[in-house]
Amino acid sequence: MTGFLTLLRKEILRFWKVAVQTVAAPVLTTMLYLLVFSQALASHVQVFPGVPYVAFLIPGLVMMSVLQNAFANASSSLVQSKVTGNLVFVLLPPLSTLEIFGAYVLAAVVRGLMVGAGVFAVTAWLSPPQLAAPGWILVFAVLGSAILGTMGLIAGIWSEKFDQVAMFQNFLIMPATFLAGVFYSVHSLPPFWQAVSHFNPFFYMVDGFRYGFFGQSDVAPVLSLAIVSATLVLVGGIALRMLHTGWRIRH
Repeated sequence: MTGFLTLLRKEILRFWKVAVQTVAAPVLTTMLYLLVFSQALASHVQVFPGVPYVAFLIPGLVMMSVLQNAFANASSSLVQSKVTGNLVFVLLPPLSTLEIFGAYVLAAVVRGLMVGAGVFAVTAWLSPPQLAAPGWILVFAVLGSAILGTMGLIAGIWSEKFDQVAMFQNFLIMPATFLAGVFYSVHSLPPFWQAVSHFNPFFYMVDGFRYGFFGQSDVAPVLSLAIVSATLVLVGGIALRMLHTGWRIRH
């Protein structure tokens, strides 16, 4: 386990050394989202019965921050190592594919959860938090950040430069996150767009996470958990296969 723990420590220290950029800045950005959208949409968006819009919005923003930062951590680290040429120091030691995968993804989970906790801490004063089912909150936060950390690893393996990672994030991760019900309940959408939303795995991450706060959700949390778990298995299998073959890393 020495190699795995060393790589994990290196990945955590990498983002913690610049915590103002990697942790504090996303918290500030999310606060701006909260202030703008809570004022602009509070009287126009239908949410769960008895749940004020600000209270509804906070869990969605927390989860959005968790997902986006987990992705950014794994993808930026791997591409940075490629560009600077120090990826060889990860590949030369006798680390197994599973150890490399675990270290990158677990570090992404740590950063995602830290940012999410920061967002929750600074937004709680706007609306006293409701914790109907804390276990569901933790489960979906960990699984969601693990999925996005794995997707970040896939993006980092595929990309040869930062522009390609930015394209992956801007054209896939950000739209999927914004259309996952962060700012609205899908029940407020027309039937066609409700159906489309159910094909977005990010929707189930956000919806299941929000269930932990209010005990209400657009779909059953067990169904969300099943879909999120299946998504993690799928993207995890892809990432492990890419690492095992060494595509765009060793060859």
